[in-house]
Amino acid sequence: MQTSVAIIGGGLAGLHAARLLHAANIDFLLFEARDRLGGRIFSVDETGSVSADGFDLGPSWFWPQMQPAIGALVAELELPAFAQSSDGDVVFERMSREPVQRYQGYRQEPQSMRLTGGTNALVRALTAELPENCIFLSRKVTAAALGADGVTLTVSNSTGGQESVQAGHVIFALPPRLLEATVSFSPPVSTAMASRWRQTATWMAPHAKFFALYDRPFWRQEGLSGTAQSMVGPLVEIHDATTATGSAALFGFLGVGADERQSIGEDLLTHACVQQLGRLFGEKALQPRATLFKDWAADPATATKADRTGGAHPSPDRRPWVDGAWQPFISLAGSETSQTDPGYLSGAVDAADRTVSAIIGSRRAAANRR
Repeated sequence: MQTSVAIIGGGLAGLHAARLLHAANIDFLLFEARDRLGGRIFSVDETGSVSADGFDLGPSWFWPQMQPAIGALVAELELPAFAQSSDGDVVFERMSREPVQRYQGYRQEPQSMRLTGGTNALVRALTAELPENCIFLSRKVTAAALGADGVTLTVSNSTGGQESVQAGHVIFALPPRLLEATVSFSPPVSTAMASRWRQTATWMAPHAKFFALYDRPFWRQEGLSGTAQSMVGPLVEIHDATTATGSAALFGFLGVGADERQSIGEDLLTHACVQQLGRLFGEKALQPRATLFKDWAADPATATKADRTGGAHPSPDRRPWVDGAWQPFISLAGSETSQTDPGYLSGAVDAADRTVSAIIGSRRAAANRR
């Protein structure tokens, strides 16, 4: 296979980059290691299957007031959104031997927003604008070799076979740390560049999310917002995750480290989370109709061994992500490379905008020199 631009990664950054290239009439091929598009965007039903009215096991919020890139894309795609439910009191669990404390809630500022249908609405809308024959799932790029006219990629498929892809330019739309750990480069990238990629934390990679689904959002009728903080755990931060169509749920971030989660196991963690929701929200919380659990640290398409600890949010960094002989031929466009909102949905949009703008600018400059 041969293409002007190869995009590695079918998350928000990769799909948005593909959309921009397609609009500019630049041919591309997109390769995604998973058997689905979306990357860390993962909106599912109660069985854990991707759904058009899903619960967000990955990112769920965006803040258009302070993140113009994602706000503009949502508006351009005409995607309906709604405010995160936060009306009512919040509860706080300080110590296991103390009763749960209840406090008056507060107005969110800036307002957290969610997409109707889940964040996967972005994936569906972007994918709908792309030619199907340019997207390849279950394709993992394992190597990149630099030639005089571009890059040769080695791509593994789900059956264990390999194929080569020739590309004039490659956009790596995945976290820098994951790129450094999973793709070999010939010639090797510089030591400084590899070190920087490796040291850039992947947002969400150390974390796990738990959802409890209910027939109705009973906590609202009791004057509770669904928001809770806990120093007891296993959930340390809890919110109302009810969908725009009224499918009721509470979700929380686990405060248990990745190694400890692996040791305890999902079944025991699920039981402990449900028991905690019972302490915080009463007996009705003890009878969810379904639960969902997503440990991102156990997802090899997101996390590396280095991601099992830490969890610091990446900081904006304006230094170039690529140097040396590779600089004209590859770009990094994962959310972590954003100069405005690294790690966030908006960061993925910003990084894709920046990368494709540079490619278009380079092509125009080359054309003017002819």
